[in-house]
Order: sequence, then C-alpha cells, then structure tokens
Amino acid sequence: MIKFDSKIPEGKLKDKWNNYKAHQGLVNPSNKRKLDIIVVGTGLAGGAAAASFGELGFNVKNFCISDSPRRAHSIAAQGGINAAKNYPGDGDSIYRLFYDTIKGGDYRSREGNVYRLAEVSNDIIDQCVAQGVPFARDYSGYLDNRSFGGAQVSRTFYARGQTGQQLLLGAYGALSKEIEKGTVTSYNRMEMLDLVLIDGKARGIITRDLKTGKVERHSAHAVVIATGGYGNVFFLSTNAMTSNGGAIIRSWRRGALMANPAFVQIHPTCIPVHGDFQSKLTLMSESLRNDGRIWVPKNIEDAVAIKEGKKKPTDLSEEERDYYLERRYPAFGNLVPRDVASRAAKERCDAGFGIGTGLAVYLDFKSAIARLGEDVIRARYGNLFQMYEKIVDENPYHTPMMIYPAIHYSMGGTWVDYELQSTIPGLFVGGEANFSDHGANRLGASALMQGLSDGYFVLPYTVQNYLAEEIRVPRFSTDLPEFEQAEKDVQARIDQLMNIKGSKSPDYFHKKLGKIMWENVGMARTADGLAHAKTEIAKIREEFYKNLLVVGTAESFNPELEKALRVADFIDMGELMAFDAAHRDESCGGHFREEFQTPEGEALRNDKDYMYVGTWEYKGEGVEPELHKEDLQYEEIEVKTRNYK
Repeated sequence: MIKFDSKIPEGKLKDKWNNYKAHQGLVNPSNKRKLDIIVVGTGLAGGAAAASFGELGFNVKNFCISDSPRRAHSIAAQGGINAAKNYPGDGDSIYRLFYDTIKGGDYRSREGNVYRLAEVSNDIIDQCVAQGVPFARDYSGYLDNRSFGGAQVSRTFYARGQTGQQLLLGAYGALSKEIEKGTVTSYNRMEMLDLVLIDGKARGIITRDLKTGKVERHSAHAVVIATGGYGNVFFLSTNAMTSNGGAIIRSWRRGALMANPAFVQIHPTCIPVHGDFQSKLTLMSESLRNDGRIWVPKNIEDAVAIKEGKKKPTDLSEEERDYYLERRYPAFGNLVPRDVASRAAKERCDAGFGIGTGLAVYLDFKSAIARLGEDVIRARYGNLFQMYEKIVDENPYHTPMMIYPAIHYSMGGTWVDYELQSTIPGLFVGGEANFSDHGANRLGASALMQGLSDGYFVLPYTVQNYLAEEIRVPRFSTDLPEFEQAEKDVQARIDQLMNIKGSKSPDYFHKKLGKIMWENVGMARTADGLAHAKTEIAKIREEFYKNLLVVGTAESFNPELEKALRVADFIDMGELMAFDAAHRDESCGGHFREEFQTPEGEALRNDKDYMYVGTWEYKGEGVEPELHKEDLQYEEIEVKTRNYK
C-alpha cells in the first residue's frame, strides 16, 4: 500500500501557504535560463502557468491541441469566478469561501489545498482587473457580484455571460507577451500521446502533430499538465470535442495515480438532448438561477398535456406550478448546489412530471421580468437568452426555458499533493486535470477560480521549489533510450488501431460507451448497475480492438485516428470510474448510490469508512486497478450532514 505524503505545511491553516512560500527553494535568474518546463494545455490553468513561468525567466514549451490558445475550453465558461472580496458587504470572508467549498464538496477534499484556493482568490481578481478583464460593474463603478449555488453571499465576479472568454483573453495576452519575448515557445495543433520518464522522473512528452501526423519528442526538466477533465467519457457532455483527458490518462498508465475518478459533476441547467445525432450538449449558465425559477407542473395531467402539445407552460397559473427547489430547500431555493438541483430534477422527471420528452424541467423568468423589467433581464443575460433561442427556436423572454442535467465537470483527476505534484516526481497537474480542490461536487464559479489560482499563484512557486534541486541537471537529449522507447510505444499503438480494419467507426464505440456510462455510472448508481457497466465496458473493449475502422493514414491530418486514440483512453477511464463508484458504498456529492440515501432522498455519507481520497494505480489494460487511500482529516471545520433546507 502506497504511503501518501500530501506535503501540507506546518502551522495554522491560515498561515500554511505563507509558511510554504517563505521556505521554498528558489532558482536564481541565470539558472532559470538553463531549465526547461513543458506545459501541456493553454486554458486558464495552462496558459496562466506558461505565462508565469516565462515571466519568471524559465524556458517554456507550451502545447495546445487547438489552432490557437484562445480556443481552449475555458472560453466556454459563462457565469463567473468566485472570490472572497466581500464587496457587497454581505458577510463573506476567506474562511466562508473555504467552508462553502469544503461543504459543497461534501467533505471529500483536502483542507490545506482548499483554504489556499480561497486565500488566493482575491489576488486573482486584482490580477485580471490589471490585465483589463471587463468585469461587470455596478452603477457607482465598483465591481459587481452575483450569487451562485451553494452560498448565501454574492461572491461571483462576472463579465456578462462571457466570463471564461474574457479571462482567457487576459491569460492569452500574458502568454502572447512571453511568446514574443522568446521565453515561451508555442506548439499549436499538437496532442500529447505519452509521458517520458527518466530515472523515475517526468522528463518529457511524446506528441503528435495533428496537421501532419508526425510523432515528435520533447524534453524538459519538469512537465505540467493542465488539459481539463474527462467528461467526454460519457460522449454527450457540455465539454468541447477536444476535451479528452488523454494527457492524464496516459500519465496514469505511466504510474501517476488517479484520484476519485467517479466524482463527476452533473450540471442541472443544460439544454436537453434533442436527438440521436448530437455530438455535444450546450450549457445554460448557473447564473440564470439568480433570477430564474425552476418548476414542473404540480399535476401530472398538466405535464402529460404539455408533452402532448395540448397545453403550453404559460397556460398554467402559479397555483398549478411546483417550484420544487423552493419547496424542498427554502433556505437556498433555486441556488442549491449543482448535485442537489440535478437529483431533484431527475426525481421529478422520474415521477412523471417532466416536460418535453419527459426529461426536462422549466427555468422561468416570468417573475423576474415582472419585478425588474425585461430590459434588466436582457442586460444581465441577453447573450445566454440569444444562444438558447438559436438552439431551441423559442423566445425565453416569453416561454420558460427547458433544462435538464448533463455531464459537465470532473472533480476527480490526477492525484496531487499540496505542491500540485503527482506521484511521479517532476509531473505537476493543474486545474480540472487534478483532483485537489472540489471533493465530490464543485460549486459553481469555482472552476475558473481554481484554474487561475493554480496557474498564476501556486505552480510558479511549487514548480520552482522542485527545480531548485535540478539546476545541476543538464538538458536532456531526445535521443536517449527512454524517448526512443516511448515513441515506439506510441507508434505501436497507432499502428495497432490503423491495422484493425474492421467496420465500425470510433464514434460508434464512443456512443456505445457513453450510453453505458450515463445509464449506470451517471446521475444515479447502484451496485448491480455498476457491475453491469464493468461487464459491458469489457465487451466494448474487446469489440473495439476487433472491429474498429480508422480511415485515412497515420501520416496525415486524420481526425478519425485522433478519435480512435481517445476512445481507447475513454474505455479505460470509464472502467476505472465504474470500479471507483462500486467500491464507495456511500453517497456523497455527485456520487449518488441509490442504496445509500436518506428517507428524503438526500445523499447519505459514510464518514467512518470512506473519508478518504480513493486513488487508483494502473495495472494494465483490462486488469483491475489497485486502490490506495489517502485519509482526510478536518481540523478547522466540523464535519456534518449537508443541509440546504
């Protein structure tokens, strides 16, 4: 059994990060020029980290899967970014943000990491304002805030419904400055296919040029992965098509432990599935729950009439509507955390009260428009309403939006310590790609906070601390046997997939896997369903390697080969998620085992047996992974059952 060292600094919780920085190792300017850092990913975590390393004077190689860093999936974030500035004066503080995050994650995250996240959140806002990010402002000119789920204070800073885009442009500007200076070399349209280890340390990566198909070797003294999550295991999710989790899955195969893989987030406000030919889903920002009210018909006859087209939602009076979140959770109402809101929507739809296809509920702005006026709602959410109308062809100012939960975010990821270093020395992981901050459920507007926290304010210190011991290590030649073997492994995998020459496309297997995952490892899980998932995934793997067809050639632009490589990863990751969900006989956050719930249908935790980070060691394709546990201890907060009522 692996003995974990989370490297939490000594001292009181509020002093730990300052103590770490006061005693960390440093690298002088002339030595920084001799050290190389690879950063895989150009979203908020990756872009911010690469820019920061470049500003510090290190040599940085930054890899982007898209044609520009501006295309990173961080751009899709809509609603906002949390920080404990307490500008509204409504009682917020660093401690309250820390507590809300721990509670929102259902007490399955590490105290030290989460407190640091809350602590540096205020610096993020100052940094972004200095970069020119156009945050919304109130009438007097101060930065404005709005509310998000899981909190009773307004701490979310936002730029209309484009917060991710504006923050990414700020990071991209900082990154572009370093590219122009020459401290950062940018590699666009490149995908990491493997990690290279030398003497047990991460020393480089193998990539494939997506334009030409060329497989290449790149060396460095340290590797940082910030490539987002693995939600696309489910095929349909709110993630971009290129968000694939491949870098962390391939690092897992090289020895980096994977933590809490079953902890994935279901977002409650997604535009419902509308057919069998969709490749992704579209999110409606959680910010809409500030003014929108969620409801279903109170009488099942009305729900049936609406589904049959005999009634419209606007035909129902207030007395005929069930605002079920306000009814069940009066203290938080429509702003309960995402996992709670998602399960409540599923419960109503399962009971027959859903509308549309039966798998949808209403998000209604009638009351807000009557109270504030349509102009105010248009100013707050206009671009989101416009996006909804383009997709659904209904005017949400006049007809309630239809929403339903969907896969959105991965709380699980590569296991990292306080320094964001994995179990492989020299391999650091930031943002959604690691597990560290969100426990079993992420609060809304905390993804952007974590990405920028890791990129701007954590990794520049912790990676430097690691590199302080590497200044006598010369640059690595990519002709070393370890690079040669890693490239051979990658090429063998490509050749294997190209030469199967079956009859089914990568999408065929991906859709098949996604259906198994959604039905058995999705919003609700059972022991029988998880056992069924593991059996079916094994069958999908067997068929995949017998009947896959990849058209085209490997030595060219080939999206089908890209998909095939990723589906192979998704099969392994889906199986791992099923193992993790099956071993955890409790419900917590987004992990809802139907056998473990309260009489009111809420998650029933088992702190006695499962208050730990479940980490998994790769043992081979199709072989059961090995479980290791990092115990969680809470010294600053009282662990208790979540209550949003």
